[in-house]
Amino acid sequence: MLHVSGIDHINLQVRNLNESCDFYSSLLGFVLLEDMPESKGRIIGSATAKLALYENPNLDNEDKSGFSHISFHINNFQDCEALCNSLDIDISYGGVVAWQKSRSIYIKDPNGYEIELSEVWGGGL
Repeated sequence: MLHVSGIDHINLQVRNLNESCDFYSSLLGFVLLEDMPESKGRIIGSATAKLALYENPNLDNEDKSGFSHISFHINNFQDCEALCNSLDIDISYGGVVAWQKSRSIYIKDPNGYEIELSEVWGGGL
């Protein structure tokens, strides 16, 4: 059996690479880790979370092939709602959602991917 210590990265196709990188930089402070112009891609993130983004201007937002959402644990969860509001990011489901021992805010990135901003790692499970 392999022992998993966390999610290494998530790979997403995006309609506009610059817009997506700006979104994750403004919201989560993600920085450019690797530019891959030959494949129209970039790896962005932090020491604890990474996204591999590849530009596909023909991305069909309706067909996400089983994808549900990305969840990021947020240490300063108390600031999530105010930051989303200041960045004009709509909060889904009427605001903060409680689950198990945690609370979450759900938003969408510029490509329509659902993002969960979570207060407690793994819902406290």
